[in-house]
Amino acid sequence: QVELVESGGGLVLAGGSLRLSCVASGSIFSINAMGWYRQVPGKQRELVARINSGGSTNYADSVKGRFTISRDNAKNTVYLQMTSLKPEDTAVYYCNADLIRSERYHAVFRYWGQGTQVTVSS
Repeated sequence: QVELVESGGGLVLAGGSLRLSCVASGSIFSINAMGWYRQVPGKQRELVARINSGGSTNYADSVKGRFTISRDNAKNTVYLQMTSLKPEDTAVYYCNADLIRSERYHAVFRYWGQGTQVTVSS
């Protein structure tokens, strides 16, 4: 089985910065893409940023220019560097990995982390 473990969330003042990390471990052959999503109570989970195996990225309009996603393929780790944080960034942030578990059977599985709380105060 595969586990994703997030870290780096917390409380920060508006304008501050946080760096989130997520490590994937377990039976992993390759990871196609990793991403960060966020969710607030009463709303659907939304994409924040994604990065594919080739390094191309995709960001929500609301975070462009402020957040940067990166990954370390050797460590099966994805990062989200968040700067110029705003109160509206407050949410539970979840990491995601779309991965192949077997060298022989290339079925793609989607996994989610447990979520980490980010709170931005004004």
